[in-house]
Amino acid sequence: MDFSEALRHCKAGKKISRTGWNGQGMFVVLQQGYPDGIPINSNTALATGIAEGTVRRFRPYLMLHAADGSFVPWLASMSDLLEDDWTVS
Repeated sequence: MDFSEALRHCKAGKKISRTGWNGQGMFVVLQQGYPDGIPINSNTALATGIAEGTVRRFRPYLMLHAADGSFVPWLASMSDLLEDDWTVS
């Protein structure tokens, strides 16, 4: 399937991935964010200069489960957007 169809599935709560990715176990999910806000933790305070414990809203974003098991915010590359090898799990 193409990316626009995969994105619809992702927005519906499904994991999406590409068969063209060479890492085992990689997938993308929609992180719903925190529309009501959560307290800033020490890592975010250090990075932003905002006092730890200050409540801030976090908007939704796409998050990649990388091959090493870690998570990272994700942006699609040009090839990701144009390929038709997207799958849903």
